[in-house]
Amino acid sequence: MSNIPETGRTPRVQIRLVIIQVLVFSLLLTLGGRLWYLQVRNGQEYTDEAKNNHVQQVVQPAVRGSILDSRGIPLADNETRLVVSTSRTELMKMKDKGVAVLTRLADVLDMKPKDVMDKVRLCDSKTPKPCWNGSPYQPIPVTDEATTQQALQIRERAEDFPGVTAEPTAVRRYTAPGLANTAQVLGYLSPVTDEEITKAQNSDSPYLRSDQVGRSGLERTYDKQLRGKAGVTRYEVDNLGRVIGQARNDEAEPGANVVTSIDARVQAVTEYELNEAMKAARKEMDRNTSEHYKADSGAAVVMEAKTGRVVAMASLPTYDPNAWVGGISAKEYARLTGKKSNFPLLNRAIQGQAAPGSIFKVVSSTAAVNAGYKFNGNYPCPSSYSVGGQVFQNFESRGYGSITLGKALEVSCDTVFYGIAHKEWQKDGGMKPKHPNDWFYKTAHQFGLGKETGIDLPNEVTGRIPDRQWKQSFWEANKVSWCQQGKKGGTYVEKIAYEGCLEGNRMRAGDSVNYSIGQGDTLVTPIQMATIYSAIANGGTLYNPVVGKAIVSADGKRVEEIAPKSHGKLPTQGRTLEQINEALAAVTTTGSAAWRFGGWPQDKIPMHAKTGTAEVYGKQTTSWFASYTEDYTIVMTISQGGTGSGASGPAVRKIYEAMYGLNAKGDQDLSKALMPEPRKELPEIQSDGSIDAPKIRPYEPVKETPDEQTLAGPPATSTRRD
Repeated sequence: MSNIPETGRTPRVQIRLVIIQVLVFSLLLTLGGRLWYLQVRNGQEYTDEAKNNHVQQVVQPAVRGSILDSRGIPLADNETRLVVSTSRTELMKMKDKGVAVLTRLADVLDMKPKDVMDKVRLCDSKTPKPCWNGSPYQPIPVTDEATTQQALQIRERAEDFPGVTAEPTAVRRYTAPGLANTAQVLGYLSPVTDEEITKAQNSDSPYLRSDQVGRSGLERTYDKQLRGKAGVTRYEVDNLGRVIGQARNDEAEPGANVVTSIDARVQAVTEYELNEAMKAARKEMDRNTSEHYKADSGAAVVMEAKTGRVVAMASLPTYDPNAWVGGISAKEYARLTGKKSNFPLLNRAIQGQAAPGSIFKVVSSTAAVNAGYKFNGNYPCPSSYSVGGQVFQNFESRGYGSITLGKALEVSCDTVFYGIAHKEWQKDGGMKPKHPNDWFYKTAHQFGLGKETGIDLPNEVTGRIPDRQWKQSFWEANKVSWCQQGKKGGTYVEKIAYEGCLEGNRMRAGDSVNYSIGQGDTLVTPIQMATIYSAIANGGTLYNPVVGKAIVSADGKRVEEIAPKSHGKLPTQGRTLEQINEALAAVTTTGSAAWRFGGWPQDKIPMHAKTGTAEVYGKQTTSWFASYTEDYTIVMTISQGGTGSGASGPAVRKIYEAMYGLNAKGDQDLSKALMPEPRKELPEIQSDGSIDAPKIRPYEPVKETPDEQTLAGPPATSTRRD
């Protein structure tokens, strides 16, 4: 074996060595650069991510604040229930993933094993409800209706139920004090969605995945204040999800209480009397259809006339908001949102729209005066009025001769307003207007109609004033279908479609005269009309209706009062307003509502009112009654309920009698008066969060014999239109 001298290495071997050295150096350089990038350039970012990957949060929900009536009676608060929860982390450590434990748990709770397992599974895009959409590291509730005996079984047999707890927990409760349901005003809660979490993550009030969120009513409007701040405990966990230590603990802060202007006693009376009025209407025969009135829905608003504060707000049909607590079943949800139940989730006081009928005439009277017609001038009130071959009649074809605008309000004469509206339509240029004044439409907008009142409840609707701009837009949206459906000599609906196709964008004489008495395409809500009649009562100020009165911290130390706000003034002079007041007072003494207010102490508590009966194509008439005293405004409406004075009038009177402590003869007993004057002071909340609220009993209507005038029906000098 010969030795090869050093100098004998071939050039090929040397080249290979150089290449290997370059490759090794390049790899080392690349690795070093990457290490510098990870540890220096982006070191902090990856450090934070590593920490986050190994820190999990367990949320302790804050106790939600209460919603109180004006005297401190809870309308919505929290009750302690035995909540059975499971730890998914513990279940996942078991060989069978906790199936045996959950099966035993289902047996104790009298539930089906599948239902229990469904509740503890995690939600994703493919998993149907029920499922858990919160953190998998926090206890997952199985039921909040466990009995004491069931909780004891779970605790005493802890070895059979590892990872299962049964603890007292605060759960939302809607108390219905004195049977005051207040459902649509209060609203309800449901779990927060991923979209809401993302949207609020950079705000000053971010959501946690376990949060319950207000979905309607006051629960939604004041959700941020009521929710408080959840406590968060952060645990360090390993890559298997096992807890290895506690990182930080932030204590929960309870939510604030919302004090409302609602009086639970008046609320109960309002709900009861509205329901009784609807039941009574269903016993009455509709002479137009020869059927009983359907009275399928209704609403009522009681408001402080000088502030806009809402004392009571009722809407029927209604529901029990406790149905949402702990999660609502698919069957119950379908019932609450279905047509068969007539949509009880709707708050018809702010979302129910209907033609106002004659209660709109306070707007028309003001419009006439602003257009130059004297309030005390004389205007013909024939039994009918003809326009373009169409005859518009007073109800029951009754005429009153030559009367003032005040008298027209008092007896609800339609033809006075027909005549004035027709003249103004002619002055504005008829079918070919150039520069129309549009006093009737302009005045309605100035009264605040056609837009929201600004009430502190969500989803208020605007109603509709069918002015020229609306007619043009509506025609453009419907012209094609009208032209396809319309026939010159067809059915009533086909004739209407035919006319709409040809001239639906034009303000016709018939449109103007019909509009002047609150008919046609005009739509209003009860809260809008309550705002208007409150403004008439208080001298002309249009207040934003408001339910919230103050935000009070859980310990009672911080109080943030919610002051009434105005959104405008009525477009009328002082004397005209006085004359309207006088006319509305006469409605209850000698006018269309006199037969319902016999014996009322007009000298002590002056009552002002306007009746309304709105005609709706294809349906029975809508009953309206708008009224006010020096202190309060009450507006009630009943869909397919008949006349204003016939259906709604008696119920409104009974609400006033309960508030002022009056009997049917007009005698007052202040010891029985629920609210003879608006309440100014706030309830006192103790430092421990307790409230010394008065007791409340269910409303018991006074059983009294009606006077002879009521038994006999309306006097011969009164019409029954309104």
